[in-house]
Amino acid sequence: MNKNFQDFTIVLATLVMILSTGCSEKKAVEKLKPNIVLIYVDDLGYGDIGVNGATGVETPNIDRMATLGLNFHDAHCSASTCTPSRYSLLTGSYAFRRNAAILPGDAPLLIDPSKETLPSMLQNAGYKTAVVGKWHLGLGMGKVDWNKEITPGAKEVGFDYSYIIPATPDRVPCVFVENNKVAGLDLNDPIEVDYQNDYGEYPTGIEHSDLLKIKADRQHSCTIINGVSRIGYMKGGKSALWVDENFGKVLTQKASDFIIENKDQPFFLYFSLPNIHVPRMPDAVFVGKSSMGPRGDDIAEMDFCTGKIISLLEELKLDKNTLVIFSSDNGPILNDGYDDDAVQMLGNHNPAGPYKGAKYSAFEAGTRMPTVVYWPGTVQPGSSHALLSQVDLYASLASLVGKKVSDGSAPDSENHLDAWLGKNQIGRKIMLEEAFTFALRMGDWKLIAPQTSVTPDWLINKDVETGLSNDVQLYNLKDDIGETQNVQEMYPDTLYRMQSILTEILNK
Repeated sequence: MNKNFQDFTIVLATLVMILSTGCSEKKAVEKLKPNIVLIYVDDLGYGDIGVNGATGVETPNIDRMATLGLNFHDAHCSASTCTPSRYSLLTGSYAFRRNAAILPGDAPLLIDPSKETLPSMLQNAGYKTAVVGKWHLGLGMGKVDWNKEITPGAKEVGFDYSYIIPATPDRVPCVFVENNKVAGLDLNDPIEVDYQNDYGEYPTGIEHSDLLKIKADRQHSCTIINGVSRIGYMKGGKSALWVDENFGKVLTQKASDFIIENKDQPFFLYFSLPNIHVPRMPDAVFVGKSSMGPRGDDIAEMDFCTGKIISLLEELKLDKNTLVIFSSDNGPILNDGYDDDAVQMLGNHNPAGPYKGAKYSAFEAGTRMPTVVYWPGTVQPGSSHALLSQVDLYASLASLVGKKVSDGSAPDSENHLDAWLGKNQIGRKIMLEEAFTFALRMGDWKLIAPQTSVTPDWLINKDVETGLSNDVQLYNLKDDIGETQNVQEMYPDTLYRMQSILTEILNK
């Protein structure tokens, strides 16, 4: 039987079956739309999963997804730091267009609520949408009053449900925000947050290091919550404070609840796990699961949480109608403010795999992400070397659900749905990367532009090969995957062409 005709008859039979139960035609069509689950983890390197060569920690659930699905080897986040990557993912726009950088914990909402976003586009396509986990895109306007409804927030940019860590686990306020309100807050104990002045209510890491579960650098030595000193100061909110060791349990349950509640309609879940961002505080069950200390144990917990979501989809018989995308927001980092022996206990493990750099870096490891697409029966098992960027998920998913991207929205997003689903390996011809400078990929060619600003002091102390230089850099990744030989003088025509393309993108 002709495959196209066979696919048509399956769709037609499904419609007839649904309509025969009394559903409306609209409901029948919605039933055919695939659910979309984006599992977006934090600071996970290309080499931090088993199928990409991890040692010292096992990731059986992610490995299973990669074996039964599609494992990508040249898929990228759009920037080597979290806020810019998350902004691009949800807006389809490069972060530099919004001057987006790593946000403090009390920053206003970065995304323009008047613009269409990935979740609002899916809402308009008939999807229920949710974000569970790390946010770090700002909340409110101006100084946030954490004791009232915080608006604009996740709701205003397209999420029907939200249960989020406002910024990062190492920043105050150390509370969850559910549907724009602090979860579990006692208004008789109001929250205040300041990133300059200490309220004096909670102890600080500088003055009370004896209270710490884990030692921290100066930047992370402000208010102590749950035995961990953070960036910034807060007071109040005692009934709402999180327990870091419960992150995986709490967030996975919230994500699971959303899936169960919406199993009979199309849904989009942005499951933004805080693992393996510092402070790495895995549940006691996972302590010792790796040979690498807290960082490895946190990877093991992240894999377990991922597996719980996949198991739930299978249990509810939703797996064959659910596109699952697993990836990370930027490259790996070992020492990022807390003394958790990540460097000392690394062993033979290489978080970046064969690539140079790390989080914060313009080299490949800064943005080349572990990326797996899993959709049983639709995405065939295999691997792909297509050059892809997360900024393209917007246009690609719009194509999947039959929606036109609104005028003025997602200016940098390209539709590469066939590549994401493994139907071809034709990815981007040109790809921009942001990392305190700009980098450009053109096939196997990699251009790193000279830096135009001073390297921050805190970055100098991270022991990261940043790729920042006053000189232009050109690498041929086909022959030099480790980016060791700057060949800009040998290939002036290629250099000129790539510089011209970069200038065109920046001035667009």
